[in-house]
Amino acid sequence: MTSDDLQSIFESDDDGLLNTPEKVAQPTSGDRLERSFLEILSFYREHDRIPRSDTREIAERKLGARLDGILADDGKITALTHLDEFGLLTVPEPPQSIDELLASDDLDLLEDTSGLLDTSDLPTRARRTEPEKIAQRVKSADFEVFEPLFKQKQAELRAGVSKLIDFPGEKYVEEGAFFVLAGVMVFVAEVRDPEVSASRATKTRLRCIFENGTESSMYKHSFAARLYEAGRKHEGAYVVVPAAVDSILEDDKHTGYIYILRSLSDDPQVSSITDLYKIGFTTGSVDKRIAHAAEQPTYLMAPVEIVATYRTYNLKTSALEHLLHRIFSEVKLNVEQVGKDGRVYIPSEWYVAPLDAIDEAINMIGSGDIVNYEYSAERRRLERR
Repeated sequence: MTSDDLQSIFESDDDGLLNTPEKVAQPTSGDRLERSFLEILSFYREHDRIPRSDTREIAERKLGARLDGILADDGKITALTHLDEFGLLTVPEPPQSIDELLASDDLDLLEDTSGLLDTSDLPTRARRTEPEKIAQRVKSADFEVFEPLFKQKQAELRAGVSKLIDFPGEKYVEEGAFFVLAGVMVFVAEVRDPEVSASRATKTRLRCIFENGTESSMYKHSFAARLYEAGRKHEGAYVVVPAAVDSILEDDKHTGYIYILRSLSDDPQVSSITDLYKIGFTTGSVDKRIAHAAEQPTYLMAPVEIVATYRTYNLKTSALEHLLHRIFSEVKLNVEQVGKDGRVYIPSEWYVAPLDAIDEAINMIGSGDIVNYEYSAERRRLERR
């Protein structure tokens, strides 16, 4: 075969079958570094927190150790700065004084219980940090509003209606949730609008009410970090209702609240009824739901008192209401109310039954046993069908 023959073969190769494939470029160390950091960013985007290097979760521990390694290397920080959309690589300026160090202690890690840092007898000096930006505990001005909630939750814990579990994650720090931190029960009364920091990272402040009558406006991320740390010492927990969450998993979804209300009406046809309760369900705040109760026929045109609330997970509203309404249908209140528009209404969800029977029914929802029971108006208790 001559060179002309070979040239003819190459020229007739219309499909490029004889072309030499291009070599795939091998990833560089810089490419691998960026890829590993993108995995860390993906974790932060999903969980709203950095991965921990001391967790039992192997995948998260690897990412946490990787981030620790990056933060310890100035060269890696410089190489990855253009990808750092959440400010994970921003190194805070060191405090210039003891005052500034204490003022930045959102986690109260430097709380002085010995009195060694008490400078009350010394001349006052200007503070470097604005007081309103520091998460300090102060006396709660309206603690009397929240005190009944703590008493109710403690009663639920004693009765086994609620229980304590390990803190499941920052996503469960929501308005209306109860936690135990360093042996003190905490109620998340408010989740405020996110603040944008100088690094353009968003931070969300909470209004946390403590059972000892104090409150704090710490950041949501800081509060979660404290719960994680306290949990390792068996001093932190999440308060849940077993009927709604026997074991909270990552994919479990908070669907709302079951609430029990007592009417404060002075109408004789209402106030004369013993054990009259409204059993309802809401996907939002119970307090907001009943804010205008005195103007609504469904609340008997009168203010109401919250007797108990229960957080629910993975429960369909329609199924929940059907079960509760069916079980107490025999003792449903039958009255008429005239609304402000002049129309006549028949309020629903009001039942005449002892509170302990209602509690028992709600506890049976999670286990499914409620379908096997019915309420006896004569004996005023739940009985197996």
